[in-house]
Amino acid sequence: MNTGLPKKQKGAAAIEFALVFVIFFAVLYGVLSYSFPLLLMQSFNQATAEAVRRSMAVDPSLAADDYKNQVETLAKSVLDTQLGSLPTALTTNVSKTAVYNAGVLTVTVTLPVATLNAILPVLKLPGNITVPSLPPTLSSTSSLQF
Repeated sequence: MNTGLPKKQKGAAAIEFALVFVIFFAVLYGVLSYSFPLLLMQSFNQATAEAVRRSMAVDPSLAADDYKNQVETLAKSVLDTQLGSLPTALTTNVSKTAVYNAGVLTVTVTLPVATLNAILPVLKLPGNITVPSLPPTLSSTSSLQF
C-alpha cells in the first residue's frame, strides 16, 4: 500500500506555499504599515483637542497680552506632554504650534511623512504602487473660540 504522493505532485506544496505566502505577507504588511500612521493621527488629534480644552483654564482677567502668552504657552506645554511618548526619531521633526488670535485658539501638530519613512520602510510594488501611500504631511488641527 503506497500512501506517498505521486512523483509529479512532490513539489506542488512548496509552490502553493510560496504563492500563498506572498499574498499573505503583502496583506499583513499593508495592515501593519497603515496602522502606525493611523495611530499617529489619532495621537495628534487627541493631543490637539486636549491642548485646546486645557487652555480654557487660563484666568480671563489677565491683560490681553499676558492672556495670549499664557494660553499659547499652556497649549504648547500640553502638546509636549501628550506627545512625549512618541519615538525620539519622530519628536525632533514634529511641528507643534499654538496661536491665539482674535479670541480663537488654533493648535496644530504636523509631521512630514519623509520622517516616518525613515522608521517605516515603503514597499514599492509593480505598477508604481507604494505601500503605505500617504500624503506629504500628517497633521491635525483643533481650534476653539473663547
